[in-house]
Parts: sequence; structure tokens; C-alpha cells
Amino acid sequence: MDATEKTIFELSATGRKGFRFPSSDVPSSDLPESLQRKDLPLPELSEVEVVRHYTRLSRLNYSLDNGMYPLGSCTMKYNPKICEKAARISAFANLHPLQPIESVQGAVLILYEMQIILQEISGFPACSLTPAAGAQGEFGGVKMIAASLRDRGETQRKIMLIPDSAHGTNPASSVMSGFECLAVRTDERGNIDLNDLTSKCNEQLAGIMITNPNTLGLFDENIVEVIRIVHQAGGLVYGDGANMNALLGIVKPAELGFDVMHFNLHKTFATPHGGGGPGAGAICCTEQLKAYLPGPIADILEEATEEVPPLYGYRMPEKSIGMLRSFWGHFGIIVRAYCYCMMLGAEGLRRVAEYATLNANYLMEALKQDYPLPYDRTCMHEFVLDVKWPDAPGIRALDVAKRLMDYKFHPPTNYFPLIVHEALMIEPTETESKETLDDFIKAMKTIAREARENPELLHQAPTETPFGRMDEVKAARDLKIAE
Repeated sequence: MDATEKTIFELSATGRKGFRFPSSDVPSSDLPESLQRKDLPLPELSEVEVVRHYTRLSRLNYSLDNGMYPLGSCTMKYNPKICEKAARISAFANLHPLQPIESVQGAVLILYEMQIILQEISGFPACSLTPAAGAQGEFGGVKMIAASLRDRGETQRKIMLIPDSAHGTNPASSVMSGFECLAVRTDERGNIDLNDLTSKCNEQLAGIMITNPNTLGLFDENIVEVIRIVHQAGGLVYGDGANMNALLGIVKPAELGFDVMHFNLHKTFATPHGGGGPGAGAICCTEQLKAYLPGPIADILEEATEEVPPLYGYRMPEKSIGMLRSFWGHFGIIVRAYCYCMMLGAEGLRRVAEYATLNANYLMEALKQDYPLPYDRTCMHEFVLDVKWPDAPGIRALDVAKRLMDYKFHPPTNYFPLIVHEALMIEPTETESKETLDDFIKAMKTIAREARENPELLHQAPTETPFGRMDEVKAARDLKIAE
């Protein structure tokens, strides 16, 4: 093992220092015995060794700054650095949520205008930016449905329908809101099965949660009829907006008949996705549901006069389900989204959806020659392959994903949606070039050939990475948590 592979403790040598404390300008004092840690084996290194060590570790991380990240359902697209810079402007980054409202008018104006932008994109008349993540926005939207049914005196409506191609958070949000979940099947074309749906719509129906395009990457061909059936039975329709990257400037969910939906600002509008947050799960809804929105909502408190500009502030909707988090939402995420939308404009946002869809279909058409495609029709922003080859029966989706790492590509999403057993869910996004897509196609086709000619190569992959294949089952069952 050479110096570049050693841990920071193995590099340690007595007497080395990477720092020098300045001379004290206050009287010295002994640290109380109870606060002393004499058994703390801190490594001793020079400054250059520390810098080199952490720089080497940073290079082991895979990110969008050094490669394609085709994670289906997650929209891991490159985000403009200007949006990051905007969020770090000191006038924004150093704000405090308890400042007097008169001193943060510019910030509240951004929140107010971001609400209007999302309303225009979605077609809904009302919006709340406060949810801290997509799942929290989803939870808030379902709570709004529950509150409206309660006010209608229809407390017998306890069934929330969930398509079997749904995101995993959908049933969780429903159960947490007091509903019982009932699955709806997908038909042979990847749509919600109308017969199965109709059979489950009765006086107990509260609503349905629909991701459209769904997690197969397909726009439901019967979406208007699905919504009509649910509404006719007295239910409400929730839209999971996680896949809005395919619809921007093309389809407004409100015009399809949805009642409430959430956006993932951290997927669709320029905030790096992944790593646990923070996010922003803005909620938009119809006129009938806007009184239930979580608050506070940015609004004009005092209209402008000839002498005085308008005063922006916050209000709580009349029948609000309450606050989902402290203060006003993840402001830095909203600044990034606002910058992204203002920079692209309406035409630019539409091109996002067009290029995302074009890239996905380009990949799909090239790869379906070598990989089974369970739903062979035009996709939206993503598509799902099924790694089941009769002439390579021992190869699974995980093997293909691991081998991709040897070709310097981050693997796609594996084993989701659950209705495709050996799923590889691929989303190239709108930000990848044709050259990058062609390189990905070449790697995937090479792996398909290797699966037949040398399957053991795939079973052992990855072999070109700093660490080989991990025992993921053992890692989950035999946790090693630092004391």
C-alpha cells in the first residue's frame, strides 16, 4: 500500500503539524478535568498530507460534474452554476427568518413570484412553497384531501387507490394521512387498467394518487378518462409531480383534471438531487382546495400606491392543514428554482421537456435492440428495460449495473418499478450531449455482448473501481456503526 492509499491515521507520524495557533491575547486558564479528553488519538500530519488525502477522497466521489448520472425516477440532471451562485448571494444567504418583514421584501417577493410561476406551469390557481421535500409535499397534499372530505362530511371515504407503478412514498403518505391503500393494476400498454380502476371506485373512495408520466416513463393514454372515473365516484385526484421534467410547457396537470399536486423543485428546477436534501416540495391545487394549503403563503399584504410600493408578507389559508416545517420553507432551494425559471423563460422550460424526451427515446430505440423492452411504445423522459435474456439466464440487472461502473458510468436505477422484475430504469435528462449518449449506448451494447460471451465478467464486476462488488445483503443485515 503506497501513501495515496493509506488512511489518515496510517499516514500519521509523531511530531508532524499542519497548523500553528496564534499567540493568545487573553490570560491562559486550565481546562477543567471533566472536560479534558486525554485518550483522543488524533492523527498528526503536515498540511500538505491532509490536503492531498482529502483531495484524493473527493476524487473517488462520482458526481454530475464528472459524468452522466442516468438514475431513472430521480432526474439527476446537471444544474447551472449560476443558480448556485444566486443562492449564495450574501443578501440571501445571511437572512434570518425572524427579521422584520420590511427588511426582507426582496426575499418575500421571490417567494411570491415563484408561486405564480408554478401556478402558470401547472395551471392551478394556488400554491404553497413551504414543504421541505417532495415526500412532504405529497403528504401535505393528501392531508388536504383528507381535510376536504372531512368538511364535506364524507368520513366514510377511506380508500386511496395507488397504481402498482407508483413511487414508494405514495402509499406511505396515504397511510400516514389515515387512508387505506388499494393497488390498481397496470395494463399491457403501461397505462392504469380502466376495468380494475372502475371495479374499485365506490362510496368508500377518497381518491387516487397518480404519477404521470408514470415510473415506466410512459404518459397514461387514458389519463382524462381515469380522472373522470374517479371524480364521478366522488374521489379526488392527486398528482405526483416528480416527473414534471417531461411536461414543462407542454401539459398543465390542472387542465387534465388533477385536484392537487406537488413539484420537486430539487429535481425539476436546478437544485442538485440526492444526498438526503434539502429539497422543496411545493404544492399547487384547485380553487376548491386552496383554503387547505399548508402555510404560510407569500402574499401582498398592502397594495401599492403612487407613493409606496406594495408590502409583501405571509398569510395562513383559512382552513390550512397547518405548518409542515418551521418558518417559510427551504429558501435557498427556492432561489435556485426562481433563477432557473427566470433564466430559461417559458420557451426554455418547454425545451427542457422536449430535449429530455428526445434523449430518452434516442437511448431507448438504440438499446431495445439488445435489451428486452417490456413496454415498447414512445416514452417520455425515462424508460425501463428488463434484463432477462434466454441465452444469458444467469445475468441479472444488478450485474449489468455493476459492469457499467467499469465503463465509467453511474448505474441506472435498479429493480424499480417493482412490476418489472429485472428493471433498469434509465433517465438521460435534457443536459447530456449526443456524444455522451452514444458512449453510454456503446457501453451498454458491449455489456450485452459480454453477458453472453463471458457472464462471469459481469458477476465479478466492478473490477476497475477502487472497491469491488460489495455484499449488499450483509451490509444491510450486519451494520457496523461507529461508537
